[in-house]
Amino acid sequence: MLKIYAMQSSGNSYKVRLLLARLGLPFDLVDVDLLHGENRTPDFLMRNPEGRVPLLELPGGRYLPESNAILFYLADGTPLLPNDPLGRSETLRWMFFEQHSVDSSIGLARFWLKLVRGGRDLRTHDIDRWMEEGYAALGVMERHLARRPFVVDGTLSIADLALYAHTHVAEEGDFDLATFPAVRAWLDRVAAQPGHVGMDWRPEDAQAQADSASPRSPRLLTPG
Repeated sequence: MLKIYAMQSSGNSYKVRLLLARLGLPFDLVDVDLLHGENRTPDFLMRNPEGRVPLLELPGGRYLPESNAILFYLADGTPLLPNDPLGRSETLRWMFFEQHSVDSSIGLARFWLKLVRGGRDLRTHDIDRWMEEGYAALGVMERHLARRPFVVDGTLSIADLALYAHTHVAEEGDFDLATFPAVRAWLDRVAAQPGHVGMDWRPEDAQAQADSASPRSPRLLTPG
């Protein structure tokens, strides 16, 4: 079975859980708390020398780091990754944009302003840059999404999941999405797709839901 090392509140970790939930793939989730240095232990650094999450552990003891690389690997052969070379290249283009322009601004702002205690004071000198770069990225997305329902080829892809992960919680990084109607409409469309789960979702939630939907056994229906 696949195993994911992740931090629950991390946007990059959420991308992977979101994809796995949509694909209906079972996996084990191992919590790694970056705020308490669990990603810097010798044991974890043996798995990923960069000390970053998410990290995918594959059968046979191989590891794949980097959230978008994991998305690309897991989505191969599914409708969430185009088969044609141009579609795949456009998907990669927007995943590069997500890491270079969205994660590096909106993602960092949310991490330091929402998740790190005292982070606003620690990174005061970075906030203006995050705001400028984050709003510029939102502007690019707004112009692109004003003409299409999803990022690539008009259908949901891993490019949407990658961008959604940080953008849907942008307000937690002090970004105001009020002036980006196309982005907000796109967020709603992504969230309305079958199999969507929120950032607080865990694989055991799916098992609990399946168990609750299963017929009760005759033994449990017997009084006494």
